[in-house]
Amino acid sequence: MCNNNIQPNKNNSVIDMMLSRGKTKTVDHETLIKETQKRIWRALKNGYEYDTGIIKSEKFLRANVFSRINMAVLYVDLVGSTTMTLELPIDKLAIIISSFAQEMGSVIMQYDGHILKFVGDAVIGYFVAKNNQLLTADNAVNCANSMIDVINKGINPILNQYGYPELMVKIGIDFGQNTIVRYGSNKNESHVDLLGPSMNIASKIQNHAKPNQVLIGGDVYEKLHPNIQKNFKKIKHNNKWNYYSKSTGKIYPIYEYIK
Repeated sequence: MCNNNIQPNKNNSVIDMMLSRGKTKTVDHETLIKETQKRIWRALKNGYEYDTGIIKSEKFLRANVFSRINMAVLYVDLVGSTTMTLELPIDKLAIIISSFAQEMGSVIMQYDGHILKFVGDAVIGYFVAKNNQLLTADNAVNCANSMIDVINKGINPILNQYGYPELMVKIGIDFGQNTIVRYGSNKNESHVDLLGPSMNIASKIQNHAKPNQVLIGGDVYEKLHPNIQKNFKKIKHNNKWNYYSKSTGKIYPIYEYIK
């Protein structure tokens, strides 16, 4: 099983049943890593491409245009891509970044998330809170930790074999209500996107992360299972962080994953 999924103890069993924790999708960790390595190897050899799941996301967005939906938003950004741009042939660079983005998208889907878009060397995903906001927050955090694991144990060992630099990422997550917008009158072709505070804050949080660090907003932290909350620590704000919580009027807190 994926070692980032925190297993609740007996003391939390009643709470877990009430929160439907048993419905979390399970991921065979060893298989996840092996399949990642196979795809990366094929990509470096043959430029292999695979399903990204964006079509599924678009169908959801178009079916719910102009709706306001509670969700967790995850930004994962590749560190050091500028250096790679200077050091690698453009065709190899394109394969590495494309494969990285698709692998991150695969992990998002493993945790019942949707891929919103690929933006250069970043991937944006979202996790819809249907009936259980708490489970959604857990899924987003477990997804982020699995992403780092996939990079360290799945992608980097293959890149090392070819003499390419190892990849690192910065991840930011926030929770809130976002609106699905469509830019145009064509229901099937006009661009659709998400607009809302958590979209912006998740991006800002990610910008403050260090390489291979997961940062989450206070609204995510409050919804996490107690066993997962234990792995996070509130970080001290610097002068560059001046975002306030609408509910408290105080500086919006950020937490870092420390385990």
